[in-house]
Amino acid sequence: MIGEVSRDATPGTLVQVLGKEGTHFGWGLWNPKSRMPLRVVSHSPDAIDETFFEAAIRRAAALRREILQLDADTDAYRAIHGDADFLPGMVADKFADVLAVELTNLAAWQRLPGWLPLLHECFGTRRLVVSVDPDLARIEGIPRVGGAVSDHVRSVKIREHGIRYEVDFSQGHKTGFFCDQRDNRRKFGVLAAGRQVLDLCCYTGGFALAAALGGACEVTAVDLDESAVAMAKRNANLNSAKVKFTHADAFTWLRTMIDNGRTWDLVIADPPKFIHGREDELGIAKYADLNKLALQLVAPAGLFVTCSCSGQLGAGEFERIVITSAHRRNLRLQTFDRTGAGPDHPTLSNYPESRYLKVLWSRVI
Repeated sequence: MIGEVSRDATPGTLVQVLGKEGTHFGWGLWNPKSRMPLRVVSHSPDAIDETFFEAAIRRAAALRREILQLDADTDAYRAIHGDADFLPGMVADKFADVLAVELTNLAAWQRLPGWLPLLHECFGTRRLVVSVDPDLARIEGIPRVGGAVSDHVRSVKIREHGIRYEVDFSQGHKTGFFCDQRDNRRKFGVLAAGRQVLDLCCYTGGFALAAALGGACEVTAVDLDESAVAMAKRNANLNSAKVKFTHADAFTWLRTMIDNGRTWDLVIADPPKFIHGREDELGIAKYADLNKLALQLVAPAGLFVTCSCSGQLGAGEFERIVITSAHRRNLRLQTFDRTGAGPDHPTLSNYPESRYLKVLWSRVI
């Protein structure tokens, strides 16, 4: 859809965008090497410059710290949520005094050194951990040298609703810890009181710890990632929480437990992203299989919580997969809540993909 481009529009440049008739359309970031050459950041009729992004950083900080007042309950939250905060190509999480940044386009990589002082000032951080996916760097034309440099930070301890976690930047996924499930972990902990709990794809133990500290009588947690299980055990020790961790493939382990006739009162399935494209049939099949197996481990009238973090899987389609998995086992779901990412992960009205996390809460009848 992109026609003529000015010769002075170099990769990473903030450009004016014109419609077919030459009328003003908006402002965006240009990179001809990218899979998404133009990222529109504003439809303002007035000219914008680099101060647009500085204002976006201040606005993002005001949402988290003044409006949502997240600092009262945690020192770990999403500080910058990419396009949804008008800062495409950058996701940043605050972990105590560390700002963990993941860059996905050239424009953000070019600007981060200039944004850093303001980011640290706005979010009360002083150290930086920055990561760039090598494949994305190649596609975007991000140089191997230069840009903002990470400080020597291996790990940091954070707090969340009274629970302590260690974030290991050398082993973690994405920015090191999934802040998006914070409110769901708290809700899960309340439901866990007095129940036997199973946490599938537990990663570093967030839901398992919330359950154990919330009064569960027994907690079992399973994950395929050996380093994640090791971190989960350290987090359990950090909170003196009793959790039985198992290093295993969830699908294989589930089938074994079904054969053994095991059930739990409260089961959660929080798998990694299964869908990586719009027509990823294998990913859809994985969601169906995981839910079909997990539902068989829920005790009669027990509770089932299931999640999807695949942005290209809509909420309605995800719910259809879960319901179909239940009905094929002659089970019925009494759904009592539908949640998603916390408010520090805002969604933009013209960017529906920013609503990626879906969590379905049900009683199995």
